[in-house]
Amino acid sequence: MCHVIVTCRSMLWTLLSIVVAFAELIAFMSADWLIGKAKPTSSEDVDNRTGGSQEPYHPTLGIYGRCTRISHMQLSRRDTLCGPYAENFNEIASGFWQATAIFLAVGIMILCAVAFVSVFTMCVQSIMKKSIFNVCGLLQGIAGLFLILGLILYPAGWGCQKAISYCGPYASAYKLGDCSLGWAFYTAIGGTILTFICAVFSAQAEIATSSDKVQEEIEEGKNLICLL
Repeated sequence: MCHVIVTCRSMLWTLLSIVVAFAELIAFMSADWLIGKAKPTSSEDVDNRTGGSQEPYHPTLGIYGRCTRISHMQLSRRDTLCGPYAENFNEIASGFWQATAIFLAVGIMILCAVAFVSVFTMCVQSIMKKSIFNVCGLLQGIAGLFLILGLILYPAGWGCQKAISYCGPYASAYKLGDCSLGWAFYTAIGGTILTFICAVFSAQAEIATSSDKVQEEIEEGKNLICLL
């Protein structure tokens, strides 16, 4: 018989697992890893209503995507074009970024699988006599290691020609040049930290769902068990 067990700690772990997976996925897909040096507008890019030129804009560059402004159109937020600059894996600008993409993709796939399984932990607490929380916590720890490897290798690719075109000639491995880090990079770091927090917190979720109070509720014949 399936017993639905909901505790504050198990529910918090489930929510954090889902948030972490989505945060890492969004960061990976974003083009806002590097914010390029300001580019002045051309003489053609003039605001017809005011007669003055618009302020310089900052193009952004991701692992496989980029955002830039179309120069032949009126300047507005809608004129910013975002999309992949690499049509296939081999066209990613740096070998280090290719490795980053692989490590992050593997880590994110593991996190997404854990997030999917975590939804069912309210009804299923063990697999082959092993705690599903402990198994998921272990997988989250492994995913965190993949994410760390990807984030360590990413700055090594700042010396590639693509990054130099955005960040200036002083850009090199682990040196930003004229660029700055975008929100996607910080989101990936924050998600990695939360991944290890989830891995540790999974043990608390296991303790909460196998406590004496839960066993007493099961022995009383209750199918829905909610505990603080």
